[in-house]
Amino acid sequence: MAAWLQLYARALTDFFLPGRCVVCDTPLSLNEQYLCLHCEADFPLTRYALLEENPMAERYNAAIAAMDALQDGRIPPSPQPSPYEYAAALFFYDEQAGYSRIPQALKYDGRLRLGRHFAARLGAALSKSPLFADVDLIVPVPLHARRRFSRGYNQAGVIAREIARVMGECRNADAGAAGKPGAASPRVCDHLLRRIRSTHSQTALSGEEKRRNVSGAFGVNEGALAALGFRSPGALSPRHLLLVDDVFTSGSTLAACHQALRKILSSGVRISAATLAFVRQA
Repeated sequence: MAAWLQLYARALTDFFLPGRCVVCDTPLSLNEQYLCLHCEADFPLTRYALLEENPMAERYNAAIAAMDALQDGRIPPSPQPSPYEYAAALFFYDEQAGYSRIPQALKYDGRLRLGRHFAARLGAALSKSPLFADVDLIVPVPLHARRRFSRGYNQAGVIAREIARVMGECRNADAGAAGKPGAASPRVCDHLLRRIRSTHSQTALSGEEKRRNVSGAFGVNEGALAALGFRSPGALSPRHLLLVDDVFTSGSTLAACHQALRKILSSGVRISAATLAFVRQA
């Protein structure tokens, strides 16, 4: 109960006192939101949403290949994934830079409105890219039940729902401008994936240790499958599923989620990844 009360208190504080830059802590003017003009000008955007092949996508596909090889008990080969999965983040993450406070404030401080603000910016970037134009299902990386209960929310779910909202609005605006009927918004399924077991923090682990730490840690929720109608007669599978998390480091966690989803989805379904931030050096 104390954790939930703290969450509500932080949310109220964020609502009534959003007036300092999250990066440099300087007071914001009326036309600034979460970032001062100086920090906004220096905001390290990746612009990866427009690039089919980029460092994040390469690391994601390599992590998928390594995870598959680990599952098979083989030495990871040079990754030649098929299909090539897309990946994009809003900005570059450096723990020494003030911009690292953005995902930290969402994850640890309960600043949900701040998280939605930057998730909306990520959603707008994805909406402008033809690579993500057919995304029809968004799935956040799940927390273990104990961690979800103690925190009161899943930060990946906050990001996923805001991305879906913005993508839906952009699609409807584009359809209206072209004189066409409104386009469908991507569905969000918070519970399609579940954590089968709790895992250690990935921070201090090597690449191989990270893969072993999360390998087999995720499973598919059969109840969510039924709710989505995947297994109903004549039901359509998603064409393009988007996995969502807060920060992309090695890609091992997203690759483990990818592995669990591949057990229920055909190889023709693309499983892309999107995060608020991307760590250049894993």
